[in-house]
Amino acid sequence: MALTRYALTDEQWAQIADTLPGRAGSVGVTAKDNRRFVDAVVYKFRTGIPWRDLPERFGHWHRIYVRFHRWSKKGIWQQLFEHLSWDPNNEYALLDSTVVRAHRNASGALKKGAPPSSPKQSKRWDAAAVD
Repeated sequence: MALTRYALTDEQWAQIADTLPGRAGSVGVTAKDNRRFVDAVVYKFRTGIPWRDLPERFGHWHRIYVRFHRWSKKGIWQQLFEHLSWDPNNEYALLDSTVVRAHRNASGALKKGAPPSSPKQSKRWDAAAVD
């Protein structure tokens, strides 16, 4: 398979090849092509496309989905993540907006050149002034 921008490099593949099920010498059925399957999963999640839109070079989309789902239920993706997390190379550093939080006052900064506006009075303040 030609190297595309979404495919794993040979170095990346070498890091995970021995940890995946279906390799020669492991218990069970030997997988036809683990690398093509993993490349299909990587392609799907890097591009954000639906399973049905996977290119035909990866094989039938439904077989890839079923295999992905089986690996998910067996915890293989979790094991793979844990294996890779022991030796991070920081090639991809991702931040999720659910983790990055700003202080509640961070959104109220004055804009350059704008005059400061008068503070708004709340209902609670008005009620205290009346009493």
